[in-house]
Amino acid sequence: MNTATFLSQLQQQAQAQEILVRSEFLAQDPAMLNVKPHATGWSILECLEHLNRYSRFYLPHVERALAATATPLAPQPVRYSWMGKKSIDLVNPANAKKHKTLKHMNPHNSQLTAAVLEEFLQHQSKLMQFLENAAKADLNQKAIPVEFFRLLKMRLGEALEFLLLHQQRHLQQALRVKEQLRQPISLVV
Repeated sequence: MNTATFLSQLQQQAQAQEILVRSEFLAQDPAMLNVKPHATGWSILECLEHLNRYSRFYLPHVERALAATATPLAPQPVRYSWMGKKSIDLVNPANAKKHKTLKHMNPHNSQLTAAVLEEFLQHQSKLMQFLENAAKADLNQKAIPVEFFRLLKMRLGEALEFLLLHQQRHLQQALRVKEQLRQPISLVV
């Protein structure tokens, strides 16, 4: 896929995710956003805090990579490394398999406020700006360390796609939580 099409698709996903958070969660009662459908599940705010923790790690690396990368001489197709493909497949919302998250990325039983939503929207704004700036960058440059093993690096384009798919996966999870809360079940707070 060419860079322009790739970035356009990612920008559309980022905008849709921002709209979803604003329309589905921003106006909700903060107490409701902390309710869990069951004891081991995440609340809506825990889903979003998990994404914030990933953004806190990845966005500074993306920013540095964008500042350091040169504009390719000619348009290039977006390419994938083995590590990038594996990472993207792992977080793809179409992959229904559950995965354990790293302990420091797991917000389970955190005391959270609606500030989590605002932070997510700030990260999303930065991400959209980075996607715009990425049109002038080499998306195939290996520049972004993988969070769980920082010696491994993803290509810039892979990292951007990874972030958006990971967000989509957990926003869908948060929507499922919201739907479960509408049903008459015993809730764990």
